[in-house]
Amino acid sequence: MLSVHGRRPASVFIEPIAKKLHAWGVTPNAVTLAGTVAAMALAVALIPTGHHFAAAALIGLTVATDMVDGTMARLRGGGTKFGATLDATCDRLSDGAIFGSLAMWFALQEPVQRIMMALCLVILVTSQVTSYVKARAEASGIKVVGGLIERPERLIIGLVATGIGGLGVPYILAGGLWILAVGSCYTVVERLLMVSRSSEAQGHIAAPEGAKEFTPDSSVGEGRR
Repeated sequence: MLSVHGRRPASVFIEPIAKKLHAWGVTPNAVTLAGTVAAMALAVALIPTGHHFAAAALIGLTVATDMVDGTMARLRGGGTKFGATLDATCDRLSDGAIFGSLAMWFALQEPVQRIMMALCLVILVTSQVTSYVKARAEASGIKVVGGLIERPERLIIGLVATGIGGLGVPYILAGGLWILAVGSCYTVVERLLMVSRSSEAQGHIAAPEGAKEFTPDSSVGEGRR
């Protein structure tokens, strides 16, 4: 939801930063890579060791580069296909580092918090699938826009819950993870329904390379023999 409706309000803060970096000759891809490396390093170093408030605050600053690099690309006349692929790949890596590190932290507790570990793994898997549904559908020419829990919601809820939980507020991290797990499962189904209701949903696709092609008539004939 926020990926659709939150860009304009955020642009007030993002555009000046993007323009300054653009004037210095920094490329959008460099910003993408730097933000991802920083987010992953902070997640792996701080979350399993229990420094949750610091992790949330610092990672929150790094993931803001996701909007900066997009704005920089538009300042350069538009993003490239490689840049879009790199950005999507880096998003998956940083999300994996954050929720994987949370799963590790729960595994290190005494006793091991297995339910919380399981929630982190559900969020990890469904976040990847949510993005994959969109990418696979759009590769087939079906536009997928929106969803209940997209990356902005996932990061905001996850990092806020982690940060406040790090200040000693009970149940807030568990509550945030439950919301994300249930909401992410819903979003996967929601996006699949978007695709199924598209006018292009029943269009046929080419067989994989090397696979034998069949026509409806020939397959019926073979079955009768």
